[in-house]
Amino acid sequence: MPATSANLLTKTGKATYDDVLEAPPHKVAEIIDGTLYMHARPAFRNASAITNLGSIIVLPFHKGIGDPGGWHIAGEPELHLGEEAKDALVPDFAGWRREGYSEGADIANFSTAPDWVCEVLSPSTRNLDLRRKSEIYANACVPYLWFIDPVERTLTADALRNGIWKRIVNLWGDASASVPPFDAIAFQLSELWEDDDWATAKAKE
Repeated sequence: MPATSANLLTKTGKATYDDVLEAPPHKVAEIIDGTLYMHARPAFRNASAITNLGSIIVLPFHKGIGDPGGWHIAGEPELHLGEEAKDALVPDFAGWRREGYSEGADIANFSTAPDWVCEVLSPSTRNLDLRRKSEIYANACVPYLWFIDPVERTLTADALRNGIWKRIVNLWGDASASVPPFDAIAFQLSELWEDDDWATAKAKE
């Protein structure tokens, strides 16, 4: 199994779902175009951004606390998309509008395309997320796709228009964010980022 980067391993050839099931528990395993990709769990900066984003959108949209509700939102769901469901993708977040969701609560993976996907970019998976995975999301007719980059401190959002991604939001730093499909709320982008001084201090302990 050759390494394509320090943190990303691939197994070429026709990977099967057994390869996903046999992946080490400390790795995230995905199958894309018949290739198995395994990468490490996110670094602290990425994990913090994922946690912070969850705290911003889960309470109002998933739990309906303070309105508006109407969504099922899951962290690291396993998506089996397309007619033959050959790919197994694991975004950092995905969300389904409740009125269009018909899958049960006990399933281990999802065949219904989400209404929103978010990928938090890391050096090892950045190209895969921005290119091939975004193509698969478009082919599955996912309406909205977010990319969050904790190093560059950016949030970009694309909307699917006639099968093509169109950039609708491009934010940086501490900008105010009100981003479809969750534009019923606004938050400061700085709420996503880890405090560098704190992280640096902890690293020196």
